[in-house]
Amino acid sequence: MDTRPVGLVLVRAHMPFGLEPFHVELTYGIEDELAQDGRSVVLQCVPDHDQEHATYRRWAHDRSVAAVVLVNLAPDDPRPALLDALGLPAVVLLPASASTTAPHVSADDSAAARVAADRLLALGHRCVGRVAGPAELLHTRARTAELSERCAAAGATTVTALADYTAEEGARATRELLAASPRPTAIVYDNDVMAAAGVEVATALGLRIPDDLSIVAWDDSVLCRLTTPPLTVLSVDVHEIGVRVGAVARELLHGGPVEDRTAPPHVLVERGSTGPAPTR
Repeated sequence: MDTRPVGLVLVRAHMPFGLEPFHVELTYGIEDELAQDGRSVVLQCVPDHDQEHATYRRWAHDRSVAAVVLVNLAPDDPRPALLDALGLPAVVLLPASASTTAPHVSADDSAAARVAADRLLALGHRCVGRVAGPAELLHTRARTAELSERCAAAGATTVTALADYTAEEGARATRELLAASPRPTAIVYDNDVMAAAGVEVATALGLRIPDDLSIVAWDDSVLCRLTTPPLTVLSVDVHEIGVRVGAVARELLHGGPVEDRTAPPHVLVERGSTGPAPTR
């Protein structure tokens, strides 16, 4: 019986893998599902896309993995075609606003952004900041577009600063937003690491959270509950997303019909980092 693992490559130039709770939980979920067939996940972290493509070519040549999980898709992403040419089956995790002919699990990033925007607007915020991940990623675009459109429809403005998911870049992007005019009274971050860094920056600048600035983090983790105050989050069962990715991979590798799946929805969990907009 073929029990070769499934491969997952993460392009991360600066961030150690251990600091990314999302991908840790995603990998655990995939492995829990694949374990039914005696398979595991081979995780490779590389500094750039050239190394990522080289990894796929090596895996195909050595026949060391049975399939690949693709994450962080970009417009006109060359990886699905490359894997097809190499004969490596692939499962794609992508935003619901995108499309693919490959077996996939879709996550509704736009709906999550709507939830965050609606709550902040209800709290009276009229200038909402966003610390986003890399601009070329489809899920970054979906989140930014929905947040901007939702706020604009309510007569509010948005301002976005791009970062790379690291604490250092999250801090830099926060300083950029807080120096803007008008200054946002709320900031939505694309991950927990950057949001925690944002808390430190805002506090160092003398801002009170949430009295002067509300903060929302994308995805939940222990880190979000250890900040002061604890972070309001767009929470999703990341482990379950991994399980569903693993289930699609199993069906693909068994050679039977493959059922695409959707990720569970995000839920806003309010903690101490959000409150009414300050009066000025």
